[in-house]
Amino acid sequence: MPASDYFSANYTKARSRFLAAATAAGARMSVYKNPARGPAGEELTTDVAWIGPADAERVLVTISATHGVEGFCGSGAQAGWFESGLYREAPDGTALMQIHAINPHGFAWLRRVTEDNVDLNRNFLDHGAPYPVNPGYEELHDTICPPEWTDAVIAQTKAVFEAYVEKHGARGLQSAVSGGQYSHADGIFYGGNAETWSRQTLLAIFGKMLPRARHVAVVDYHTGLGPRGYGERICVHAPKSDGLTRASQWYNDDITSPALGSSSSVVLSGVNLNAMEDALPHAQMTGIALEYGTIPTEQVKLALRADNWLHAHGEVDTPKGRAIKDQIRDAFYQDADDWKQMIWDRGVETQRLALAGLAAS
Repeated sequence: MPASDYFSANYTKARSRFLAAATAAGARMSVYKNPARGPAGEELTTDVAWIGPADAERVLVTISATHGVEGFCGSGAQAGWFESGLYREAPDGTALMQIHAINPHGFAWLRRVTEDNVDLNRNFLDHGAPYPVNPGYEELHDTICPPEWTDAVIAQTKAVFEAYVEKHGARGLQSAVSGGQYSHADGIFYGGNAETWSRQTLLAIFGKMLPRARHVAVVDYHTGLGPRGYGERICVHAPKSDGLTRASQWYNDDITSPALGSSSSVVLSGVNLNAMEDALPHAQMTGIALEYGTIPTEQVKLALRADNWLHAHGEVDTPKGRAIKDQIRDAFYQDADDWKQMIWDRGVETQRLALAGLAAS
């Protein structure tokens, strides 16, 4: 079967395919119902498939749809891992846990955010403590999220961003826009002011399923950053930490680190991988985000801003709304066979290296 066949066209089909593939492989299933509904009123769920010993000390965890609309990529890799029979490659005593659509609302609605307009990968911090301050975002919020969305407004805001780059550099603009912010609930890359359902669900899954684990590998699938089809292994373990050292060894030094300035990603606030590590004090956790590029970053950010405007000020079921939904889907999912093949090949390579790293632990 060609790799392109593993990928589904929408959340409902992706969920059905994942459930069928996991069940056929003999996986044990758990279902977590999201409180929101899909665009057609459909039920939204996070589904967890476990295959291998229930008391396994070594576990490979994969996650899709941390950023909902990015779920096409991870879901295809997860379903394909079962359908292709690659799950049988797990060494004796090693289990596989696939968490499908941890942000099902974003996946179904073609949004990066949760039902709360929260960027899930900025939500994993202490909401009882003072929030990180992002002065760049404060300065640019009205430009990033204008109340009108027209060609003239887009051109005006582009000029503001270009002036900001002249003063602070491209990396400075990226940090300002995407580093995370906690003051504008109507904005983009908003980390929220409370724990989201998806955050609570992810940590509940870890608490329920991994109490006996001693070595855990996590591969969290993402899209939208970097060269088209290339899977960058982004590691957020602290510099000089055991986790970063292990990741470098497991993946043959083919990793990047935002903290060390080697990644296409800037340093972010409230990242899920850090919270997963904190949730496993009894285990060694080696985690990466596997980030695949789609279209140029400027176009990706434009799609995110358009989608934010649509849900704050526009109407989805209009020609303009549907065009914006096509725009954001294309920004995070390339419905092209060659792109899907690159996703699949890099994903297989990465998960095989993770299994080998677990076996050597």
